[in-house]
Amino acid sequence: MPKREAQPLEPTHEVYEALLLGLKDYVYKNGFKKVVIGLSGGIDSSLVCALAVDALGNENTIGVFMPSRYTSRQSESDAKEVAANLGIKFIAISIEQIFKVYLMALDTQFAGLEKNTTEENLQARIRGNLLMALSNKFGWLVLTTGNKSEMSTGYATLYGDMAGGFAVIKDVPKTLVYKLARYRNSTSNVIPDSALTKAPTAELRANQKDQDTLPPYEMLDTILKAYVEEDKGAGEIIPMGFDEAMIYKVMNMVDKSEYKRRQSPPGIKITPKAFGRDRRMPITNRYRGV
Repeated sequence: MPKREAQPLEPTHEVYEALLLGLKDYVYKNGFKKVVIGLSGGIDSSLVCALAVDALGNENTIGVFMPSRYTSRQSESDAKEVAANLGIKFIAISIEQIFKVYLMALDTQFAGLEKNTTEENLQARIRGNLLMALSNKFGWLVLTTGNKSEMSTGYATLYGDMAGGFAVIKDVPKTLVYKLARYRNSTSNVIPDSALTKAPTAELRANQKDQDTLPPYEMLDTILKAYVEEDKGAGEIIPMGFDEAMIYKVMNMVDKSEYKRRQSPPGIKITPKAFGRDRRMPITNRYRGV
């Protein structure tokens, strides 16, 4: 028998292939045929859609666009372009009327109170409900689109965008998401340039940007790698040149979000230390000065 030689892959290509293998195995070995994705027009959902098509075929991938009053025309255009480029079934379901009914139902209880993340999270949870309804009715597996940077800091809505059956990129930092998207586009251009260049946003309130809540992803991912994957404490991270208050803020966000991660779908491990079996801490503890 001739000797088989495996050629080493460029790191980003290797991660992409690992994600394809993990996704395909999980879907088929658990008896599913089709997957459904909340396609927002952002970089994360665009990448997950591309992975799904490459792993399962465009005939087995459905994208669902669920706009609200805060959804930009650019997001709608990008979502439609991704779906068209990949040749997948595209469904549009507005959540605006449902959102209004939720606000009306809660109007008496919320009277006199300022709007905050409560109203933002209602939108994410409506979308999660719609995706799960489609899953129940048609047997489609819901793929969530949250990345490791978001899962680390709790920048995700429990029972909202975290609702689903498999979390494809839950161990992929945001900065690597961009590299993977550019790698995928190098093989054939499917993700719009605008999705790669516009400021990341959840679009749950007017003019919202991820950096309103989080440090810039280049800084955030470096701190998260040191804290989560390398087990470094603040004393070891501060000399790396980051603002001390920002470091403690990120570490606190990671620690406080453990309860969310325990309720998230399983996903694919591609880093040395993924959340779950690799890195766990007690949800209730006195490690933090609270």
